Parts: sequence; C-alpha cells; structure tokens
Amino acid sequence: MQQQFSLGDIQSVAKNFWDHFEGRRVFAFHGQMGAGKTTFIHALCDVRGVTSKVGSPTFSIINEYQYPGGKIFHIDLYRLKDEEEAIRAGVEDCLYTGDICLVEWPDRTPGIFPDGTVHISLAMAGTQSRFISEQAFA
Repeated sequence: MQQQFSLGDIQSVAKNFWDHFEGRRVFAFHGQMGAGKTTFIHALCDVRGVTSKVGSPTFSIINEYQYPGGKIFHIDLYRLKDEEEAIRAGVEDCLYTGDICLVEWPDRTPGIFPDGTVHISLAMAGTQSRFISEQAFA
C-alpha cells in the first residue's frame, strides 16, 4: 500500500511507521537520490528518542545511535561495490545484532539481509511531499 505525506507531517508518519512495524528490527530503504531516505530515517530516530546528531553515514558507512530502548544502526551502502565490501565494513555484523538497523541503498548488497527485513520505498511526489510504501519481496 502506498501513502503520500507532506514533509510537514513526517514526524506523524514516522510514529505510525514504528507502530505498524512494532518488533521488526531491520529496514531497507529504497529510492532515488533525493527521495528523502535520510530525512525519513532522521524522523524515525527522533520518534525513538535519539538525542545525538543524526546524519548521513555516506562516508562512515555506519552510524550508531543510542535511544532509550537500545541501539540504532544507520547504514548507507551507496559507496560500497558489493557484498564482500559490506561484510568487511561490518555491515553484516550490525544486521544480525538484533538492534534496529535502518539501511539506505540496500540494492548494493541484497544478499546480506536477514529474513524478515522490511523493504520500504520512498519517492518524490513533489517538492514538499513524498510517497512511502512497503515493497513485497519473495
């Protein structure tokens, strides 16, 4: 199911996201450059109570944040070439910790994700609005 939202409502959408996916731990965010993946992940972290600065891990690959319920790993695979490089960078270790993992550009390393990963697609619907939908994968 696809939902359109305005960027002004992103906190509300993020709260509903966590309510809908209660208990799920690994999320793969698909979308073109500029679709709002990092912006939405920032909102998800805000709703979870992360107090440290949330930023894009494009160069660090993995950012780790603390929230009242544990850890959140924010992972950006954009600069990685393949699954082997992701494994060497420690991405696979994060994905199997049981902590929350929010992953941008999962298409770079599709074979390392655990069963039960939730795949989310974000797309621009205008300058101030986005589409969000859960992708179905076999």
